[in-house]
Amino acid sequence: MQVQVNKLSPVLIEFDVQVAADRVSSEMEKAYTAVSKSARIRGFRPGKAPRGVLRNMFGARIAADVAQRLVDETFPQAVSAQNVQPVSSPAIEPQKVEENKPFSYKARFEIVPVIESVKYDGLAAKRPKVQVTDEQVNDRLEALRRDHSTLEPPKAERGAQKGDVVTIDFTIEVDGKVVEDAGATDFPSELGAGVLLGPIDEALSGKKVGEQAEASVEMPAQHPHPKLKGKQAQFKLTLKELKERVLPALDDELAKDVGEFDTLADLKKDITTRIEKQHKENADNAVAEQLVVELVKANPIPLPPSLVERQMQLTQQEIMSQARRQGQTVSGLGDELRQRVQADSEVKVRAGLLMAEIAKKENIKIGDAEIEEGLTELAEQSGKNIAKLRAEYRDAKKREMLIGMILENKVLDIIEAKAKIEDES
Repeated sequence: MQVQVNKLSPVLIEFDVQVAADRVSSEMEKAYTAVSKSARIRGFRPGKAPRGVLRNMFGARIAADVAQRLVDETFPQAVSAQNVQPVSSPAIEPQKVEENKPFSYKARFEIVPVIESVKYDGLAAKRPKVQVTDEQVNDRLEALRRDHSTLEPPKAERGAQKGDVVTIDFTIEVDGKVVEDAGATDFPSELGAGVLLGPIDEALSGKKVGEQAEASVEMPAQHPHPKLKGKQAQFKLTLKELKERVLPALDDELAKDVGEFDTLADLKKDITTRIEKQHKENADNAVAEQLVVELVKANPIPLPPSLVERQMQLTQQEIMSQARRQGQTVSGLGDELRQRVQADSEVKVRAGLLMAEIAKKENIKIGDAEIEEGLTELAEQSGKNIAKLRAEYRDAKKREMLIGMILENKVLDIIEAKAKIEDES
């Protein structure tokens, strides 16, 4: 086998491969023998049909099969011999296969660019200030009070107000006609929490139990109900039940209810420690993001388009999934968002290639001990059982992703150790 290499760009290459005539003849012989044994040809017993008859009946199919087999066998050999790393499937242009003649084909594909050196010493970053404020602690305390609150009817009759949990019946009319399957009974909601549409919140505010209200709402064009899409809808509401949220006192008893704390002071200390830990993690992440951006700026290597496109597809899937989880209907990305996704994908791909080169230069290896450490960290972050995570990450794809994350973190540690990091004032 002979291989001529044509480098079309730093990330695009073309092989001109020629397979020797004797190998072609050997493969053709195997193919004709196999067809001869399996073919049913009138007038001939299996395996006894002359080559000429077989050629007339099956020649084109046999030639195509042999060409494909020769490509499948020789292309990986050529890639290994030339020491390149493909990142896309090859586009193959085969010549005609003929007995006793060499077979040749062209294979064009994208490769990982050759990176001569990577600059990663002295990159600059600023670490955000880690500071826990009284307001942050108080916000957490208020969230805990809410979590341990009770819902009770108001002691004196009054109208509904923000923060009350109400139960309502409602019907919806469009053009004066009730949309039969669009209303609800015994529908619970908290006023002012963003669950109900603004005009409905306003209409219910001040209403007492048993009273009725109306609200006119312009329904969104992407509303899932076909009779409501983009329509002006009239909501007829009845307030059936009203309860107010009663928060527990901010005292030692609350601390004991929340967890293993004897006093409110102990609870505050624990909250402060947790917020500080989260701030430190956020600061570390901010430094890492800055260093990645600086690494990419300092090393403007060419990118294989297929890798960027693959990353863009992953990011788009994440955006669509997040939108669906939030109850939004998204058919695709707008031009502006697509441009941002492309720019972000280019940074991620370039950073990935550069980090892989740094890992190679620093001789970083990921063994069983590092994988176990990574699983332990994942268990702490996710709250999952470590044994279940081990079983989950036996899957080859997931294990490869975990190894990639561990490798990236080790490379970032090296970059950070060599970086110039200032604390923000």
